[in-house]
Amino acid sequence: MRGTPEGRNLFPAGAHGAPEVPDGVDFAAWARLWAELGVGCPPRETYEELLRRYREPHRAYHNCQHLQECLQVRRLINAACHAPAEVDLALWFHDAIYDPLRSDNELRSAQWLDDVARDSGLDDEIRRRLYGLIMVTRHDGAPASADEAVLVDTDLAILGASAARFEEYDRQVRREYRYVPLFVYRRKRRQVLEGFLARGRIYTTAPYFDAFEQQARVNLTSAIDRLG
Repeated sequence: MRGTPEGRNLFPAGAHGAPEVPDGVDFAAWARLWAELGVGCPPRETYEELLRRYREPHRAYHNCQHLQECLQVRRLINAACHAPAEVDLALWFHDAIYDPLRSDNELRSAQWLDDVARDSGLDDEIRRRLYGLIMVTRHDGAPASADEAVLVDTDLAILGASAARFEEYDRQVRREYRYVPLFVYRRKRRQVLEGFLARGRIYTTAPYFDAFEQQARVNLTSAIDRLG
């Protein structure tokens, strides 16, 4: 179990001066992805609405920064995928709908992607896989395929970021739940973090395990200690 500097350095902390549309999340990247899937790109309005969602003011972590980091990590770690373009499209949409007061964000995000995929001409089998890819980001069960494993590991890669970026992420999550009394938040957050730490391995795929597992356990332990 050996975290790599390359893995940890994928998450620079303090990117507050980042452009409104980060590298890799621009319209050209969006259009290239649909071309990889062999269908016409959805209307630009769909892309703009998706980014508008990621820029919602209540989002401190589940925003364009998170989307950019996920897409970058997926490409650079490059764990084996059956359908990399499908994984990337699911990443674009996995937090498309995000309201910390609701428990159906993944379902609503999956339904939106399914509508876009249908209107763009993707077949029923691809749509079924895309739906499953987003639903697995509920993190309430084991991935059922290699592509689902890569998607989950990508979504959780932030746990193995550098200590500085992880602490920034931890603060961002607290801001998203600022309406929750601190004593309640600490208890609930501790339960979530301890759940990840208790796993036999946090990352299913070998490339993500090698890159992030050790640092993730250090980060989680430190965060739990800070919660008291």
